[in-house]
Amino acid sequence: MTNFWTYYVLILVALMIVGSTWLLWSTSKKRHSGDTQSSTETTGHVWDGDLSEYNKPLPRWWIILFYLTIVFAIGYLIWYPSAEHTQGMADWSSQSEHDAAKAKADEKLQAMYARFEGQGIDQIAMDPAALTTGKQIFANNCATCHGSDAGGAKGFPNLRDTIWKFDGSPDGIVTTITGGVNVEGGRAAVMPPMAAVLGSEQAVIETAVYVQSLSGMKVDESLASAGGKLFAGVCAACHGADGKGNAALGAPDLTDKDWMYGSTLEDIKYGITNGRAGQMPAHLPLIGETQARLAAAYVYSLSQAGK
Repeated sequence: MTNFWTYYVLILVALMIVGSTWLLWSTSKKRHSGDTQSSTETTGHVWDGDLSEYNKPLPRWWIILFYLTIVFAIGYLIWYPSAEHTQGMADWSSQSEHDAAKAKADEKLQAMYARFEGQGIDQIAMDPAALTTGKQIFANNCATCHGSDAGGAKGFPNLRDTIWKFDGSPDGIVTTITGGVNVEGGRAAVMPPMAAVLGSEQAVIETAVYVQSLSGMKVDESLASAGGKLFAGVCAACHGADGKGNAALGAPDLTDKDWMYGSTLEDIKYGITNGRAGQMPAHLPLIGETQARLAAAYVYSLSQAGK
């Protein structure tokens, strides 16, 4: 919020309080010198032929209540922060209250997770209670992308199989969760656009067809043969001469039947032409080391169950 909007709101509030006070004062006065609470004088307005309104001020107790609400409003503005750069006499803020509540909740969570500290991921994965907790952490933080069953989706890897883009060991999974992918300090796995390097649309098609052939698909042999030469000169640096990939670079194995972005010719052409750079946020700042290890144990258990 800029200073303009701060003062804009404050001026509106001040005008509202002054206007409400004036309106209350002016309407609470007796309208004529002879008016009393027992007067039967009307305002002159008539509805439905015979319904009229007495010309009387509000009862005094009602007026006092209205004045008290105005006093309360002014006191509230003084006691609590009424603008961006003011703390109020109570020195209170919603941010400080949130931080205190979060610190208290974190302390309780830390006590609950304390027994898992220092345990290996494979050891945690054998503890049913730990897996239940890990599953809950996964559902709250990971399921949005990877699915509630961890089966993944287009652009998001399946975590139930044993195919890993990076290191699928227990500690490797922890590293990926805590550090993220393609974010500062995390794992790097960027495939640059290769259309310009290959030189033509036809070259992209030939390379894509060859990539399809690596996983056993039926393809045009002449296109695959031409694409194999292009692959060896351009793609093999990351994916390897045999297309088996390189986990250290995040380059996937192209010889299996696991396609995170799709296996159609158009899907592969798109990846070659435009590149791929999927991101996964670093979760260490979000859930901490212990919760990350519990989530990793749950993910590890899923891959082991599929063996």
